[in-house]
Amino acid sequence: MLRMDRRGFIAAIALAGLADRSWSYIWDALPAYAQGQAPQPGAQAAPAEVKPFSADTVRQLAEKLAKTDFVKPSAELAPPFDKLSYDQYRDIRFKTDRATWRGERIDYELQLFPLGSLYNVPVEINLVQAGAVHPLKPDADLFTFGPMLARPAADTNFGFSGFRVHGPINRPDYFDEFLVFQGASYFRAVGRGNQYGMSARGLAINTARPGGEEFPLFRTFWIERPAAGATEIVVHALLDSPSTSGAYRFAISPGLPTTMDVTLTLFPRKELSYIGLAPLTSMFLFGPNSRRVSNDFRQAVHDSEGLAILNGNGERLWRPLQNPKKLQLSSFLDRDCKGFGLVQRDRSFDAFEDLEAHYEKRPTVWVEPKGGWGEGAVELIEIPTEEEIHDNIVAYWRPAKPLPASKPYSVAYRLSWGDVVPQDWGGAKVHKTWIGGGSKPGTVRIVIDWVGPVLASSKDLPAAEVSTSTGTISEPVVQFHPYIRGVRVTFDLAPGSAEAAELRLGLRTAEKRISEVWLYRWTKP
Repeated sequence: MLRMDRRGFIAAIALAGLADRSWSYIWDALPAYAQGQAPQPGAQAAPAEVKPFSADTVRQLAEKLAKTDFVKPSAELAPPFDKLSYDQYRDIRFKTDRATWRGERIDYELQLFPLGSLYNVPVEINLVQAGAVHPLKPDADLFTFGPMLARPAADTNFGFSGFRVHGPINRPDYFDEFLVFQGASYFRAVGRGNQYGMSARGLAINTARPGGEEFPLFRTFWIERPAAGATEIVVHALLDSPSTSGAYRFAISPGLPTTMDVTLTLFPRKELSYIGLAPLTSMFLFGPNSRRVSNDFRQAVHDSEGLAILNGNGERLWRPLQNPKKLQLSSFLDRDCKGFGLVQRDRSFDAFEDLEAHYEKRPTVWVEPKGGWGEGAVELIEIPTEEEIHDNIVAYWRPAKPLPASKPYSVAYRLSWGDVVPQDWGGAKVHKTWIGGGSKPGTVRIVIDWVGPVLASSKDLPAAEVSTSTGTISEPVVQFHPYIRGVRVTFDLAPGSAEAAELRLGLRTAEKRISEVWLYRWTKP
């Protein structure tokens, strides 16, 4: 069943701000594309001449595309498909018996999303087999239409807005959906036992910057036919935006976790002074450390509860997420970052008490750079929201230096979607952060619970090293916490007249630090 969620809504709305010009089949003729001349979607049958495909095909197309002006894909659809409501769009369903590769004894099936409603930007979808390209033709016969829509005429123009992939990720005898590409450059996946939560994007440009954000889009996909017994499926994508084009390759292996090995090359049309690589998008409404939204029976509502970083020096950082009153941007300067991600640590139903959303099953998504990424920063953006339907958390890697125009830029990384951070360790990590009133007027009580093998096996309490950028803090109290086989650290912050304070805390023994570093930005309520 087709469904709209907050990520789909955001992705679709993002595209609405781009210039509106004609749609084009870039593969067939780049010069015609550059001039804004294009056939109507659905009107072009598969070409008689088979197009070859190799590892360099998408890169070559992206490089040529960067030498032309950006033209946003568009499509002229016949009524009522040109103005579908949300409910009408939901009434269009892909025929599962028409899934690509069904019955071919491989562990993947491909289903397609139609064009319409907020998903009004068409994409080209091609299959690759034996080094040859086979375009998929938009066709109304691929879909069923519910009572809110009359079946379209046979010659009605149609289009695709994305696709999803099914496979036996949870059971060997049933194909579950585990991957979706739809809307701008958004995509999302799940690991075994997960439910959809946060999303990733191909690229972020000018996020939370003056002048507004630019949302690149994937305009063409090539999906390689997996061999029998293959453990991965490979997707290629052509990215485009007013500022850059790009060639992407995703090698996706479903499981626990589901991994994506991503390689990309950007071809900037102009200098890219503020970009985000490997951007992640999530939702945090409230939790025990940030409960600005208080009229809710649940204890917590979030897809992710913290930003985790493994920096270039091997230091592990943990920053609990917040739903602030005002937009917050935090930069964690680094060189050759080893990993970062938006993490859902609590896997207990009791933490959320939501029988429908099951936030305890939302995936953690971890970014592991390949090769040295040089100087830059992991940036975290926290946006105020009053409802859980809105994504308000963004994290990405921002290179320290702008990317110059007309010079290719290549990078690679791995995305892992699952229950835990794959680069985990045996040290102490934050279990929960609690914020409340302090022992004296004008003070704030801060409580951090810690867990980990190093604590569960120790008979001695560690020392807590805590500091603040402003105000004063009390002597921290460290206690054993038998209910989690860890420890609890408690202290009070007296911020005085300060509007915000940057806090830092770590655990150590006489010999060394044994924990990740807890970082927190307290802001005046």
